Amino acid sequence: MNADNVSDANENEAVEPMDQAAAKGTDERGPLEIAVAGGTGTLGRHVVEELRARGHRVRVLSRRSAEYPVDLSTGEGLAAALAGCDVVVDAANSTSPRTMRATLVDGTRRLLDAERAAGVGHHVCVSIVGCDRVPMPYYKVKTDQEGLVAAGRVPWTIVRATQFHELAASVFAASARARFLPASAGVPLQPIAAAEAARAVADAAACAPRDGRIEVAGPDRTDLRSLAATWRTGTGRRAVLLPVPLPGRLGRVLRAGHLTEAAPDVRGTTGFARWLAEQRRDA
Repeated sequence: MNADNVSDANENEAVEPMDQAAAKGTDERGPLEIAVAGGTGTLGRHVVEELRARGHRVRVLSRRSAEYPVDLSTGEGLAAALAGCDVVVDAANSTSPRTMRATLVDGTRRLLDAERAAGVGHHVCVSIVGCDRVPMPYYKVKTDQEGLVAAGRVPWTIVRATQFHELAASVFAASARARFLPASAGVPLQPIAAAEAARAVADAAACAPRDGRIEVAGPDRTDLRSLAATWRTGTGRRAVLLPVPLPGRLGRVLRAGHLTEAAPDVRGTTGFARWLAEQRRDA
C-alpha cells in the first residue's frame, strides 16, 4: 500500500486543520482589512476565499487587478493598495530565473517598506518547508525572502508549506505529454492541497503576529514514484514511470527528506489520490 492509500483510508478521522494554540497562542481577530498579494494565484485565490468566508474585508493585489493594481517588481500601486490595511499576506510568486529575485526579494523589501509607511501591523509570508536546506536557486531566493521578513520592522508570521498537490499534478501532466513520469523512489515528499494550506495561512493572518514560523504539511510522507503511480492510475494516462537521477548534494538533500516535516504545526487531511478524485468530480 502506498502512502496515499494510507492517507485516504484515514481521511474520515476528525483532524483539526489548525492547532491555534500551537500556531498563534491567541484567538482569531476580526473583521480585519487584509491585502493579499498574489491573490489570484494557486494558493492566493484560496486564501482570499477563506478570509472572505470568515467575514474579513479582502483586497486582491496583482498587476491585473482592476481595483488594486500592484507591481512588486517596481512598487507601483503599493501605497494606495495598502492604505488602511491591518494585515498583508504575501502569496506572490515567480519561478522564472529572470524575475524571481526581483519579485520575491526586491518585491518583499518594497512591500515591507510600504507596509511600514501605511501602519500595517502584520506581514504574513508564504514560504516552503525546507527551503533553507535545499541547494536550488529558487529555494535560495525564498530563504533570502524569509530573512528580509524576519529582520524587518513589521511584525510577521512565516507560513512554510510543503509542495501542493496542484504542483505535482501539473508536473506529471506536462511530462506525460512525452509519455513518461518522473518517478524516483528515494525522494520523500509530503504534498498538501492548496486549499488546506490556505486555511492555515488565513488562520495566521486573522490572528496576532507570531514573529516566527508555522510549518504546514500534507497528511502523509510518500515519494515521487508513488505519487506518479497514483496520478497515472487516477487520470488513466499512459506513461512510463522513469526514475530521474539526482546526483551530488541536491540528490543527498532531497533523499534525506528535507522537503517533508514529521511534526508539522498544521497537517492536512486530503491525500493525493483523494484530491485527484475530487478534481475529476468537480471538473
